[in-house]
Amino acid sequence: MTQMPDPVPQAAPLRSWGVHPAGAGRWQAALWAPGRSTCDIVVAGRRHRMDAGGDGVFRAEFEAEDGAEYGFDLGEGLRPDPAARAQAGDVHGPSRLVADRFDWPASEAEWQGRPWSEAVILEIHVGLFTPEGTFRAAIARLPGLAAMGVTAIEIMPVAQFSGGRGWGYDGVLPFAPHNAYGTPGDLKALVAAAHAEGIAVILDVVYNHFGPDGAYLHEIAPEFFDPGRATPWGAGIDYSRPAVREFFLSNVAMWIGEYRFDGLRIDAAHQIRDAGRPAMLEEIARTARAAGAGRAIWLVLEDERNLAGPVAPGAGLYDAQWNDDFHHALHCLLTGEDESYYAPFAVDPMADLVRALGEGQVDQGQPRPPMTEPRGEPSGHLPPLCFVNSCQTHDQVGNRARGERLIALAGEAAARTCHALLLLSPFVPMLFMGEEAGEEAPFCFFADFPEPMAEATRKGRQKEFERFAGFRGQVPDPISPATFEMSRPYRGDPGRIADWNALTARLLAYRASRIVPLLAEAGPVAQAARITPLGPRALEAQWRFPGGCLAIRLSLGGAPAGIGADGWDMEFGDIARDAFALAVRVTQGEEQP
Repeated sequence: MTQMPDPVPQAAPLRSWGVHPAGAGRWQAALWAPGRSTCDIVVAGRRHRMDAGGDGVFRAEFEAEDGAEYGFDLGEGLRPDPAARAQAGDVHGPSRLVADRFDWPASEAEWQGRPWSEAVILEIHVGLFTPEGTFRAAIARLPGLAAMGVTAIEIMPVAQFSGGRGWGYDGVLPFAPHNAYGTPGDLKALVAAAHAEGIAVILDVVYNHFGPDGAYLHEIAPEFFDPGRATPWGAGIDYSRPAVREFFLSNVAMWIGEYRFDGLRIDAAHQIRDAGRPAMLEEIARTARAAGAGRAIWLVLEDERNLAGPVAPGAGLYDAQWNDDFHHALHCLLTGEDESYYAPFAVDPMADLVRALGEGQVDQGQPRPPMTEPRGEPSGHLPPLCFVNSCQTHDQVGNRARGERLIALAGEAAARTCHALLLLSPFVPMLFMGEEAGEEAPFCFFADFPEPMAEATRKGRQKEFERFAGFRGQVPDPISPATFEMSRPYRGDPGRIADWNALTARLLAYRASRIVPLLAEAGPVAQAARITPLGPRALEAQWRFPGGCLAIRLSLGGAPAGIGADGWDMEFGDIARDAFALAVRVTQGEEQP
């Protein structure tokens, strides 16, 4: 097979971070440590003195073989490179030189991505997605996903973290793929294989904090952090410093340019706070699009502030944001839960679902008791594609005490109806690994920290749920391998899995043939929406596009009298009689449904 090799990187100006090939077996190293007076780099047992620059960056050039182990010595012993491209072992050990070469298949040169209007996303955790839990093993699942109609996978964070098991949000080496999953080349192979199947690949990245174990940046460059600010997960980061901005922007460019990811999901973007101009989030978006070199790049925010500006089509920044409001309204309607962040959505969940279907976000700056402070901005002017909707995610499932999925809480009929609503409404749908197959196994919180951090994690997790009235008992031990294994999907009854897969394929075939053309033709223009309640737990939704009208009739736990679906395109359940049912229809032009 004809190959398209990466060009061997040529010598470039020394940067503030990392070790990079400089041609002919030579390497250039840089480390920003403005408070230090001396620094050596030790490569394969050989020590090289690094020169201190006036910008706080130590630099050196040396000869070494690709794959050699190395570390920095600032007087306290060897430390891993904060910008290492790979680790030889765990987060406390030496880093490994990586020359960035990979033989991409020739077909990769033709891959330009997919239009955002075609996005159907499956969120996956690499360690649980297959029995082997590796990048290479995940490749085998891609043909089945493509045949089903999934057009993108969103990979939970892969930056090197402590231990072998974890969600990935405690990463400490953002440039190094977690070596329990495989090598940098293995990850590129996964991306290439996905593209060959027509599947785009989004990477979940964490630029708002570092994990608690192995984050040597605190020691190497305490100036990296803002002493006046903390996040819920660790020290706040000082984005006002050019070297700090370069660290993250180089990471963005690496994933999009070198690994050829099709997009990024920015974790907890509300914690990326800076007063700089341009703002850090704006620079992240512009860096990603530039690194894509003309390919379609998808950028998604997770942002609790419910801001409309960053995802506005005219801004040219982000395509969409996770719309937790849709999830919360649906969840409260089906489960009756009303604690913690569900409280405002439990007041009138049906009304909130109506607003979410019509305007995207529910919280738009209006008073929302029992919240004391309003949040959000008006969003009804934004097109549906500005919102990634979901019935469950790693967050909403895994941050429950026992990790129950919606199907375990609300039942099979409710889960099927919500599945149809998600995949047939005009927003960007995102499924959580196994949801496409009706997965019933839980997805729990798990980690692999050493002691005493492991015991602190156990106690913290248990204490977190003691305040919930609806929870009694022991939280699954987050450190136990058994908790990790119980979270593994795709091990249920094969017949049931096949039935759910067929349902998903049928829904996505309809979406691709009837709904996506409406979305593509409408482009970045908001569509007129009319959401009409038909009873305490039923509604009809209509979205009008230049090319036609998408209509859905929905029952979520009631049997509304007088609602039928004769002549509609598809029906799931009997909308006139069943407690849980949905009917869908697309009409052309000005024709009324």
